[in-house]
Amino acid sequence: MRKRGFEVVKGYEDKGINLPVRKTKYAAAYDVEAAKDIVIPKYYPGIKPTLIPTGLKAYCMEDECYLLLNRSSGPKKGFILANSVGLIDHDYYENESNDGHFYFAYFNCSDHDIEVKKGDVIGQVMFQKYLIVDNDEAEGIRTGGFGSTDKKEK
Repeated sequence: MRKRGFEVVKGYEDKGINLPVRKTKYAAAYDVEAAKDIVIPKYYPGIKPTLIPTGLKAYCMEDECYLLLNRSSGPKKGFILANSVGLIDHDYYENESNDGHFYFAYFNCSDHDIEVKKGDVIGQVMFQKYLIVDNDEAEGIRTGGFGSTDKKEK
């Protein structure tokens, strides 16, 4: 039985996407690379975060999620995750609108544009179990991809 892992999303099969790896035996998270070259413009009020595609989707157990995290060197280079931590639910995998493709959303707080090259490590993914309360009655079904939690059917 599969428990958790990474796969390349539809449309990126022939793009040379590397599956994330842990670099050391006791690392808690998997390093994720950019799927293409992209520029993150320097921050100014009103700018939207830059979405960096990974070309990846991830699967996990029903009582798990995964977290998109900045690397410890990220802020030193100007990378700031727009949502501090990205939390992706079990049912995001292979959703109908984007196949479960996860992106990193970054702001650039440096004084210059940052060029990200395909293959640059842009963040980390950590899998995590979660708990629910005794009277939880959630039965909604995911009907979309990125930002779709509020749009679940009842």
